[in-house]
Amino acid sequence: MHISDSIKYVGVNDHKIDLFEGQYPVPNGISYNSYAIIDDKIAVMDSVDAAFLDEWLENIEQAIGDRTPDYLIVQHMEPDHSANILNFTKKYPEAKIVSSALAFQMMKNFFGTDFADKSVVVGEGSTLNLGEHTLAFVAAQMVHWPEVIMTYDVKEKVLFSADGFGKFGALDVEEDWIDEARRYYIGIVGKYGMPVQAVLKKTANLDIQTICPLHGPVLTENLGYYLNLYDIWSGYKVEADEIVIAYTSVYGNTKKAVELLADKLRAKGCTVNVYDLARCDMSAAVADAFRCGKLVLATTTYSGSIFPFMHTFINHLTERSYQNRTIALIENGTWAPMAAKLMRGMFEKSKNITFTENSVKIMSALSDESKMQIDALVDELTTPLAK
Repeated sequence: MHISDSIKYVGVNDHKIDLFEGQYPVPNGISYNSYAIIDDKIAVMDSVDAAFLDEWLENIEQAIGDRTPDYLIVQHMEPDHSANILNFTKKYPEAKIVSSALAFQMMKNFFGTDFADKSVVVGEGSTLNLGEHTLAFVAAQMVHWPEVIMTYDVKEKVLFSADGFGKFGALDVEEDWIDEARRYYIGIVGKYGMPVQAVLKKTANLDIQTICPLHGPVLTENLGYYLNLYDIWSGYKVEADEIVIAYTSVYGNTKKAVELLADKLRAKGCTVNVYDLARCDMSAAVADAFRCGKLVLATTTYSGSIFPFMHTFINHLTERSYQNRTIALIENGTWAPMAAKLMRGMFEKSKNITFTENSVKIMSALSDESKMQIDALVDELTTPLAK
């Protein structure tokens, strides 16, 4: 991957991984990005996952030839980016480690040492001169860990964005950026919209020509597109005027109601995205719920609560500060339906959630009455709001 004559990509692709962070399916793998800035002094930006030490060190050697790095800049301490800090110091004992004060505390937790004899502590407004390149550091606390810094190369106008602007998928696989970047953002960073907004405001004053994230491709064209999406996602704004229906069904009756609702909505011209929460990629359903403006939740009363997959789904939403959306409820129960009440209660601390006036109650199977409720819900979901 060519970035510039003086900035080289030295990261790796991981196709062995099946679940990122133990929960997000990554069928196309993931990249662990690292970069070498070659000037009078050489700075390596972050390390990679522990399993790829040898490949990473080989990539560094190929990039810098017979020279040795002067600095390892650690922007983020999650092990997929920091695991090889100690190994780097063994390979290059004269190199300094550049990071935030909190990151050095975390290094002691991970490695038993805070590298006091080789540490360079930086924070908001700090700079590091490599020769022609000056690196300016931007504090990015809680995007999405508290120690995070981002780095701006003043000469090349490159923002090294830590986990910001990342995506799932290895770099040797061709796929659209947006869906996997959204799933990555909502899953990994989604709770921390306010800190992301703060960083966007700080970086708005920088002339950024290239964004180099720790996962996913280097971004060099139409950066306004990516920055605008991050503003939408971190501001919890509606990205698409579409409807997501997320459901669980034990014996198929709730599924039949969902299919009927979806058909009627599509007949009215709506784009509808349906997720069977027991079988789908949960992270994709969560990301789509954030993408769209309206959400229908359909589930059964189960052991005095709601079906486990629905409970998990709603927890994923609320943990990530789901807000500014319209929600409709469909419940099913044979003798004491209470799923709608319980689902509504799970959003009691969420901001700007509007529940539809109409809901659907199914007593075991669809009836004429519940079909009429579906028709009323369709009308409400497809009626433009009064201005």
